[in-house]
Amino acid sequence: MDARTPGGALIMDGNRLRDEIVARLAGEIAAAGSPPVCLATVLVGDDGPSQRYVRNKHAQAEKAGMLSRNEVLAASAGQAAVEAVVARLAADPTVHGILVQSPLPSGYDEEAVLALIPADKDVDGLTTQSMGRLMRGLPGLVGCTPLGVMRLLERYGIATAGQRAIVIGRSMLVGLPLSVLLARKGVDATVTIAHSRSGDITELCRQADIVVAAAGVPRMITAAHVKPGATVIDVGISRTDAGIVGDVDFESVQAVAGAITPMPGGTGPMTIACLLENTLTAARRQGAFPA
Repeated sequence: MDARTPGGALIMDGNRLRDEIVARLAGEIAAAGSPPVCLATVLVGDDGPSQRYVRNKHAQAEKAGMLSRNEVLAASAGQAAVEAVVARLAADPTVHGILVQSPLPSGYDEEAVLALIPADKDVDGLTTQSMGRLMRGLPGLVGCTPLGVMRLLERYGIATAGQRAIVIGRSMLVGLPLSVLLARKGVDATVTIAHSRSGDITELCRQADIVVAAAGVPRMITAAHVKPGATVIDVGISRTDAGIVGDVDFESVQAVAGAITPMPGGTGPMTIACLLENTLTAARRQGAFPA
């Protein structure tokens, strides 16, 4: 039975859904005779959070029955060295998915690095080709966090057709691709993209059936922003003196919302789950795994 908050809101449990997806992927790989499906990550520098994210990705890949490689370079390695590693992975037929851990240290041209990743290996969905496929509605790999939000909506039976959705934040990583996914034919939400120049965000949010906070502003969404029964999804993450917090003031909002993601344990685990889902999709697209 799905859990609820003290205020009665349905908890959209990303840890639980991640485990379900990882188990499904493991089952599919085992049923196919366990062919090698390989995710390669590229980590530049010694940023602590980035190191933890990469470890978590590889731990979940192992649970899914996938192989994983982690290419680690010093922050001083230089643009040419990073590009050489990515180019080598792009040309390696035993590598099916490539993820360059972002952000790269100061001084690197991240766009030039991403441009070396073939669209069919772009499991982060960030290259120009992948974004173009998304915009044109063509088959391709979609960003892990936006895809994770969509999987949560599906898993918890949140209606989207004819519903109003607001996405707060317009980043290429989350806000823009998620807005496209929500507006797609078959999903059929009416989407507003809000940002720092949107005016009265509180009123815009109160008109929405689905509120996605992806601005990176700690606890910016309060009960005053949420109409009773709305679905609230917290994508933002900020490191504060009080620890890691999201864009949603969970305690006040859970008393008003109909469904809500926790922080942590909401969209974060789903990003990793969808990274692995994309890796298996990539292997299929490359003919390395049965369709």
